[in-house]
Amino acid sequence: MNGMSEREYSNHSGMSRGAVQNAKRSGRLVFYADGSINAVASDARRMETTDPDQQRRSLGGDAGMPTRGSGGTDSYLKARTALTVYQAQERQLAIQKKKGALVDRARAEALVFRLARQERDTWVTWPSRVAALMAAEVAAEVKKQSGQPVVIDAAIMQRVLETHVRAQLEALADLRVSLG
Repeated sequence: MNGMSEREYSNHSGMSRGAVQNAKRSGRLVFYADGSINAVASDARRMETTDPDQQRRSLGGDAGMPTRGSGGTDSYLKARTALTVYQAQERQLAIQKKKGALVDRARAEALVFRLARQERDTWVTWPSRVAALMAAEVAAEVKKQSGQPVVIDAAIMQRVLETHVRAQLEALADLRVSLG
């Protein structure tokens, strides 16, 4: 017998006997002509074909795995770490959203826009609602102060109010809400 038996290779590689049999079935082991396992070639083939994460777990964590110069294991570990961090952040955001600590940005922007539009519409219609009342109040105040009756046209008062309200709304239109 040139090589090792399954049991001997199991002891050599630190794998369970079942794992050795699985590796045999999946073609990750190299055999001599007599059917014994070529340990050196099998170790090399297993390193090439086995998921590095599985290798690390079978060897008891990160301690048994080389991290540099092992044919891409370092980049795999970095990618795996990045994925794990991303998934953790995603779960954290989902939790915060469920708790109500986070809101959908598009929805918040739409609500702010709608509120600003409603306020603008209210101010645009305000002069037509209050012009006649204001004209009457100013006329009454002038009569009270001077003793002379004065007539203030409600249409003129409305035009003056509309001019000033529109100027104020144009100044407010330059304000931008930044949510982010």
